[in-house]
Amino acid sequence: MADYDVIIIGAGMSGLAAGIRLACFDRRVLIIERHSVYGGLNSFYTLDGHRFDVGLHALTNYVPKGTPNKPLTKLTRQLRISYDSLELFPQDHSLIHFPEHQLRFSNDISLMIDEVARAFPAEADRFGRLVREMEIYDETALTTAPRSSRTTLGEYLQNPVLIDMLLCPTMYYGNPREQDMEWHQFAIMFKSLFLEGFARPRGGIRRMIAQLVKKYREYGGLFRMGCGVKRLVHDDQRVSAVVLDDGTELTAEQIISSAGYHETMQLCSLPRPEIAPAVGQLSFTESISVLKHKPRDLGITPVIIFFNTTDRFNYAVPGDLIDPHSGVICCPNNYYPPDQDEEPGLLRITSLANYDRWTALSKPEYRAAKEQAYLQTTAIATRLVPDFRPQVTYHDLFTPRTIKKFTGHWNGAVYGSPDKIWNGRTSLENLYLCGTDQGFLGIIGAALSGITIANLHVLSAD
Repeated sequence: MADYDVIIIGAGMSGLAAGIRLACFDRRVLIIERHSVYGGLNSFYTLDGHRFDVGLHALTNYVPKGTPNKPLTKLTRQLRISYDSLELFPQDHSLIHFPEHQLRFSNDISLMIDEVARAFPAEADRFGRLVREMEIYDETALTTAPRSSRTTLGEYLQNPVLIDMLLCPTMYYGNPREQDMEWHQFAIMFKSLFLEGFARPRGGIRRMIAQLVKKYREYGGLFRMGCGVKRLVHDDQRVSAVVLDDGTELTAEQIISSAGYHETMQLCSLPRPEIAPAVGQLSFTESISVLKHKPRDLGITPVIIFFNTTDRFNYAVPGDLIDPHSGVICCPNNYYPPDQDEEPGLLRITSLANYDRWTALSKPEYRAAKEQAYLQTTAIATRLVPDFRPQVTYHDLFTPRTIKKFTGHWNGAVYGSPDKIWNGRTSLENLYLCGTDQGFLGIIGAALSGITIANLHVLSAD
């Protein structure tokens, strides 16, 4: 008899969700995590007494309690988590900021429809048709023919700037491809950002992680933290054992890995097949500024600003350490009503980054480069919002090296491979993928990825 029914590699959102789903159906489940904290790409850390979220700008796919047939509703039902326990605060509004045009949007798509009609009157009817098509699009389909988003959007819209303005948020929040986006992925992100919306749990990502960990343990799920997987023992068909970094060998009937396709195949020591998913290349830096006052008190009212400061939006690995000319500005405090805002003033700026350039630096060069990148990103941001720099009391910046260290993702690629494996299958019959390289991205998407793979390959097999 195997030690466990299922071993899950990685305690990120997808791994935790898969674990809960299986444990609540009485499976003997073990989640193995190399690090000492839960959450993976969406975790938190403490530095010099300051607590920072990693990853969470917004819990996308927000809908009010009881809204039927939506990802957030499905997640709470499938994981048997109370909606109210998440204490979600929806956004008031966010902004897409380009040199000549700005579009406000909220959790009500009618605001964005009105904004497009104001800024691009000739595109109003065409954008309305795109919205209607997105409303009926089946984002849960696991088999879709690849299509270019730029080409397909060009079938709906004529203005290239508007197309860029729609791609900027959807790419930054869930696109592993340079310059273009797979249409199915665009539809998932469009629905999660614009047709549903943004919210934030009280206290940030820690609350949601705590809820997931608590629920998993309530159903008898087990963790092995601080000890990663060294290799997977297998024959031509099946994984027979999981060997940990400390030499422990464990067995399970099925293995679910959230480590990524290439990272998982490396554990198997399998030769790379002739046709394999491409290795992800896109990574980011994020600067975090602690402020004396809340952003709203400084005149910064959007929750999130997706920005581009050049003529055309360029989403690619930069030649330099970072590309500060586009990115995301996030003000977490702006989710909360002023009388319920208990967090310190924070402002976060995300920029595209070059993994190879960052990893080539010596320690002194790395420290200096982090400071320079922080100065670059904050300088660009002050072109778009009131100058917050005199209010900064502490700052930090994490890089692709940080992402690689704490996630194991090759190249620090936040969104993994551009070629997703929607059904989660690998060449070994009892080894499955969930998370980034399965294809559902974002916090809710990652959790639904774990649920989907658990349902599809474990529970439905009974």
